[in-house]
Amino acid sequence: MLGPLASAVWEVTPDLVAISGDLTQRARVSEFREARVFLDLLPGPQVIVPGNHDVPLYNPFFRFLLPLSRFARYISSDLSPLYADDEIAVLGADTTRSLVAKGGRINIRQVGDICRRFSLLNKGQLKIVVTHHPFDLPEGFSNINLVGRSRMAMKEFARCGVDLFLSGHLHLARTGNTARYRIPGFSALVIAAGTVISTRGRGEMNSFNLIRIARPEITVKTYTWEPAQRKFLQSREQLFRETEDGGGTRSFSIAS
Repeated sequence: MLGPLASAVWEVTPDLVAISGDLTQRARVSEFREARVFLDLLPGPQVIVPGNHDVPLYNPFFRFLLPLSRFARYISSDLSPLYADDEIAVLGADTTRSLVAKGGRINIRQVGDICRRFSLLNKGQLKIVVTHHPFDLPEGFSNINLVGRSRMAMKEFARCGVDLFLSGHLHLARTGNTARYRIPGFSALVIAAGTVISTRGRGEMNSFNLIRIARPEITVKTYTWEPAQRKFLQSREQLFRETEDGGGTRSFSIAS
């Protein structure tokens, strides 16, 4: 599947590849080496954050003292990567934590650093945050699956005007928003990635998202693995339009 995946990604000519973690299953050296080969097949630039599976689970020494040493060695030593051009600014944040097996968390220092770095960039760029653990959930999921301290983080992100959140973790390709936080004057999109090559799906075929930004419109296309054709083919397209009311409140709505 790696070859067809790489071909599909190259064909859509992305300006940036964002990868929201879980590059390995058990954070073994052999898995990180395979992940490195996988990443080298894809175009750049790339913004990559670790997932909970990238932290060793059964090795206490590495889990608690050097949790992301293998990730840093084989994938990236930058745990808060930044990409910026004239149209977008994308910041990654590490939400993995050694003390929990599956859940994740974001802290006030990380949130403050993200807002500070966004403030140094040019005005008018779409501000995007990439994490492994999500800020919104599909219907039927417990709030325990949200990234820890999400309400604190969202209040600060509202102040610094984050527009879009990208995440993984749930193995389901979905689009949502920040309405659950009920912050006056603030609305942002939340886009979750499915599982691109892992067999640990949640009743969905492997997929990846392509996000096209042409403000005030954002198009989200999902490409899904078709076993019979051995290709990733577009299976869904959603169009969102950014609007602003008379009071200065921005929102993203599904465009007809």
